[in-house]
Amino acid sequence: MAMSEIELLALLRELDDPERLERPLHYDRAATGLKFSGLVHRLEADFGTPCESERDTQDSSEYGRVHVPADATVRGTRIVVCVSKFGSLAEVCVDNPGAFLGTDDAHEEGALDLGDLATVERALVDLGYVSVPEELLESDYEGPSALKHLAGRPTWWTRFFGLW
Repeated sequence: MAMSEIELLALLRELDDPERLERPLHYDRAATGLKFSGLVHRLEADFGTPCESERDTQDSSEYGRVHVPADATVRGTRIVVCVSKFGSLAEVCVDNPGAFLGTDDAHEEGALDLGDLATVERALVDLGYVSVPEELLESDYEGPSALKHLAGRPTWWTRFFGLW
């Protein structure tokens, strides 16, 4: 079952360690890599096509991204899944993070098929990821970490997927 916005915000606050911006204290790079590989393989099987991926992003709290190619989706727009180094957090976005105001906006504009979104979300749940909506991640950051040095307005996305 999907978590409510209140539950997701509580989880983000719980994972937020001001002493560790790039990765959590007990970060297991190998386990994160194996789980991410499982996600790539699952999406490739579900969409019937190879999916490009970026992994082990340096100087970032994001571990990596999986790109479901546009020609494999119903609406012809690529789907990107971003995975954080923190708590198996994941974000599903259309085209790229920030290209739309979230998956609802992408669907309303005709860029995202809800069946494709359900396929991605099901894979995330089955593999133990927590999907956090882009709209929530783009809300103002309210945690204890010092993010004032970053340009622009700090967001939860900045905290758990941004560069350091």
